Amino acid sequence: MARGRIRAKLRRSHLHPFSCLRPCVQDGDEPHSLQGPGFSRIVHCNESHLHRRSPLKYCSNYISTTKYNVLTFLPTALFEQFRRVANIYFLLAAILSLTPVAPFSAVSMIFPLAFVVGISMAKEALEDWRRFMQDVKINSRKAIVHKGDGDFGYMPWKKLRVGDVVKVEKDQFFPADLLLLSTSYDDGICYVETMNLDGETNLKIKRALEVTLPLDEDETFKNFTGTIKCEDPNPSLYTFVGNFEYERQVYPLDPSQILLRDSKLRNTAFIYGVVIFTGFDSKVMQNSTKSPSKRSKIECKMDQIIYILFSLLLLISMMSSIGFAVKIKLQMPDWWYMQPWNAKKSLYDPNSPAKSGLAHLVTALILYGYLIPISLYVSIEVVKVCQARFIDQDIHMYDDETGNTAEARTSNLNEELGQVDTILSDKTGTLTCNQMDFLKCSIAGTAYGVRSSEVEVAAARQMAMDLEDQDSDSGSRDRNSANDLPEIELETVVTSADGKDQKAAIKGFSFEDSRLMDGNWLKEPNSEVIRLFFRILAVCQTAVPELNEETGTFTYEAESPDEGAFLVAAREFGFEFFKRTQSSVTISEKYGHQGQITEREFKILNLLEFTSKRKRMSVIVQDEDGQILVLCKGADSIIFDRLSKNGKMYLEATTRHLNDYGEAGLRTLALAYKKLDESEYNSWNDEFVKAKTSVSSDRDQMLERVADMMERDLILVGATAVEDKLQKGVPQCIDKLAQAGLKIWVLTGDKMETAINIGFSCSLLRQGMKQICITIVDSDTVAPDPKQSVKENILMQITNASQMVKLEKDPHAAFALIIDGKTLTHALEDDMKHQFLALAVDCASVICCRVSPKQKALVVRLVKEGTGRTTLAIGDGANDVGMIQEADIGVGISGVEGMQAVMASDFSISQFRFLERLLVVHGHWCYKRIAQMICYFFYKNIAFGLTLFYFEAFAAFSGQSVYDDWYMILFNVILTSLPVISLGVFEQDVPSEVCLQFPALYQQGPKNLFFDWTRIFGWMANGLYSSLIIFFLNIVVLSDQAFRSGGQTADMAAVGTTMFSGIVCAVNCQIALTMSHFTWIQHVFVWGSIATWYIFLILYGMLSPAYSGEAHQILVEALGPAPIYWCSILLVTIACNLPYLAHISFQRSFNPLDHHIIQEIKYYKKDVEDQTMWRRERSKARQETKIGFSARVDAKIRQLKGRLQKKHTSFLSHSHSHMGSPS
Repeated sequence: MARGRIRAKLRRSHLHPFSCLRPCVQDGDEPHSLQGPGFSRIVHCNESHLHRRSPLKYCSNYISTTKYNVLTFLPTALFEQFRRVANIYFLLAAILSLTPVAPFSAVSMIFPLAFVVGISMAKEALEDWRRFMQDVKINSRKAIVHKGDGDFGYMPWKKLRVGDVVKVEKDQFFPADLLLLSTSYDDGICYVETMNLDGETNLKIKRALEVTLPLDEDETFKNFTGTIKCEDPNPSLYTFVGNFEYERQVYPLDPSQILLRDSKLRNTAFIYGVVIFTGFDSKVMQNSTKSPSKRSKIECKMDQIIYILFSLLLLISMMSSIGFAVKIKLQMPDWWYMQPWNAKKSLYDPNSPAKSGLAHLVTALILYGYLIPISLYVSIEVVKVCQARFIDQDIHMYDDETGNTAEARTSNLNEELGQVDTILSDKTGTLTCNQMDFLKCSIAGTAYGVRSSEVEVAAARQMAMDLEDQDSDSGSRDRNSANDLPEIELETVVTSADGKDQKAAIKGFSFEDSRLMDGNWLKEPNSEVIRLFFRILAVCQTAVPELNEETGTFTYEAESPDEGAFLVAAREFGFEFFKRTQSSVTISEKYGHQGQITEREFKILNLLEFTSKRKRMSVIVQDEDGQILVLCKGADSIIFDRLSKNGKMYLEATTRHLNDYGEAGLRTLALAYKKLDESEYNSWNDEFVKAKTSVSSDRDQMLERVADMMERDLILVGATAVEDKLQKGVPQCIDKLAQAGLKIWVLTGDKMETAINIGFSCSLLRQGMKQICITIVDSDTVAPDPKQSVKENILMQITNASQMVKLEKDPHAAFALIIDGKTLTHALEDDMKHQFLALAVDCASVICCRVSPKQKALVVRLVKEGTGRTTLAIGDGANDVGMIQEADIGVGISGVEGMQAVMASDFSISQFRFLERLLVVHGHWCYKRIAQMICYFFYKNIAFGLTLFYFEAFAAFSGQSVYDDWYMILFNVILTSLPVISLGVFEQDVPSEVCLQFPALYQQGPKNLFFDWTRIFGWMANGLYSSLIIFFLNIVVLSDQAFRSGGQTADMAAVGTTMFSGIVCAVNCQIALTMSHFTWIQHVFVWGSIATWYIFLILYGMLSPAYSGEAHQILVEALGPAPIYWCSILLVTIACNLPYLAHISFQRSFNPLDHHIIQEIKYYKKDVEDQTMWRRERSKARQETKIGFSARVDAKIRQLKGRLQKKHTSFLSHSHSHMGSPS
């Protein structure tokens, strides 16, 4: 706290002239006009009791992110369960089972339904309970609140009310949206980190009104009152309009006085504020979206299949019903053994066939219900839980640093992971790890820094592999010539990268070059320019140094990570910034006069701060010799335009270096300076003070104009290249996902420049890619409808860009779309969003910057609904919750920004790079497993269910089942359930390492190759064919032939048991043919199911006839000794599976899928014996992509080939001319 008090003496406003300096006559500002709808909120400061009753009663500060509560759980969860069509059918069947016409008991129908629905609801309740506990944790956080008479005490967040005065201390979150009253600094400045809101890591400066600055101690609030009139709750994070009435004066409020919930206080000991918006009225909660109910596309399609099967069920039930009515009408009177004269009031009355047919319809609907298997849902739930367990236990997605594993927080969407088309990612904390490292620099036209960026290393490795693959296909002469050129480049990149761990890492500093380190820069030819370069790094900044007493070194509290990296770099080069006073900065120069450590003080005259519009920052200082200097750093395009004629000495070389740095994915800034004489400075300063103290509406424009006058005629010194440290493996992951055919969008709250830099870092952008920037151009203010004018301008930009993309003839051309939040507001409106989406889909990469959390969710919704494809959103902060919930699949990263994103997600991982394995391996497997499992399920149930219908036709549609009741119960529960579950859990078309080596295999999911209608109807046709074979082949074989040694023919029990044996063997052999990967578990389940059937027959037959009925000793005495029984089963099994065997044999021979080829290569071990062929196949299997470092490498190789072609041509022409000359 003592350290904070010392620092509090600084008046921060001297450091921030544009955003923080107030004109002298602040009280004269006109208050805002707050009339009309949308501006009805009134807040009585320090009088929260007035807000406990209407009309000023506002919502509490309690928040909830759950899907259910105690009252809504039962109806809502039941609704979710009965959105499944099959469950509706089984509910109706359960109701009908209570009637006397039901062929089965009511318990046998109701219990399975209750079990399935209960299990699913319990799973939903458990997942929502986790969300509830997270809410409890947040609502129970403690806030320091004014209790009265100047006393402050702790209170849970959920009990805060509008009007409460709150004290927030350093590194605490703001519990609600607050009006800033005062801070620990004299002039009311505080620093705020908004990472949870917009993802930005740089600190924002907020300032209190001058009139409330004296309220800086607890006692001063004893008699404090005031009234705030402001806008109603809305989701806009960057705007606020209101007035503050205090001591009979009205003061206008703007966003710089508002502290938003879930942002954090930094570098400030404490602040006082008054609560304006609570709970769901706060801006962060206004940006949240309701937790949706998600269903996978396969599950939705499964409903359509069930509609088809239900239609089939209805059709055959009606056929059965009509047949039964006809039989009753025409033949019942002749069946004397049925005693038709006693059936006058029964369901068999020949005089009422319609009544009999209607009653039989209910019987048939229940009897043929095996066409729609209730066990399908139970089996899928079991399989998905096991798949989720495999995801949780995957050691390859375990993060050593955090100890976190991947977690499937909901198992409903496993198969969706294999069908993703577009990934929409946050930037900060998701792609990057919020750390800047000084890596390279260019000084006086000389490039320094030999260490390679992550992008360079990844691209070099890929290029080496590609060139090796190409070399293996070409002759030795071509190989030698092809290697001549790139060999040197590759060697430099890779070898320099290998030396990364030679010395202890310094946070923020990864520079490596002996020419500048340890004072060696003094031996360089331009040592004075180098000295000036280091001084600009150390002096041109707004940071505050703090001494770390444990290590004895200084750390820097900077507004941005870039600035912190520059100061660390300056320190390592021997120019340590260690002291800031009201009007000066002091640096310690390690290599000063005669090699001695020298302290130099620079007097700060003015500071012109960095803004996203200016893209530069300047400081005007006076050194100890009285020389006035302008030190400037900024975007190279801005600085280069401001150079004097004699300041461009190093321009050409620096531009070349900057292009190289950009290609390496580094963030660059140019450094320049100029000298001023005193009279020139005084003249300019008068203008600056005049603009600064102006109270006119164009004050900011005046300041811009005056600053621009000073930042002219500069002399270029050099440039910096900083690596925004990506999370480990991000470039490789993005490259692999791009090769898998996935589109990647970045949605970030960061500035456009930052977003573009990250785009280059992770290879979403590259040199040569055409950037389409859609921004709001300053509209004509005199236009009758400025908003309409802006919209027309944006639409014109989108239309022109779309035309440009369509007219592009170069097949290798790539476009990147970059759009900011303000423009996106208009682009997402109904009359423009489809044109915007069409353009975005045509571009290789899309970056949306300065977007609010709600805009992120709206963009995800647009892509999801506009393309109809599966979307995945990934983020790590509270600002990503909306898009995570809106996407088909939400992935949360358990990083440094809290657990909000994880709690709202469907899957969580600890690093972005694990997304590759989650999708390319687990997604691919889960999709194929579930798709094959469902297709097989319908196949086996059609094959089984239709045999019941065929027998009905033979049995006068009497409702008699050919099978024993226990057979029918065991068919789905035991005899065929475990093999299909093993298929869904263990099936692998290719191993995990092959999935990663051949990412293009992933496209089988988005293209839906294994669950399209062709394949579904194919399996249904297979089931129909199998049912015909099973029934009629058995009937033909058994009907007219002797079955036993005594010459007896088969009775109904023998026919039914033989048919059922054929079904069990046929469908289990079918699933064995379907599997590509066998474990001992699958062998046990498949062949064990057949063995279980015979064990059951023996045990069931041993029971008393009172229990076993006609099945008493049926296997031992009747079926077992009969050769015709075994021949019939063998014949049926072969006949049922022969068409499928022929189909897969033909497909593998003449039209193989990608995984078929890979399976064959692996089977014959060609991947081990012929590595060259294996690499060539891997290279050919890559999806053609225009993003990722593979695309960067491909472009580089095309460039190298062009140069080599020219070189080869000139060599040949030179040889011909040499050979043609006389000797």
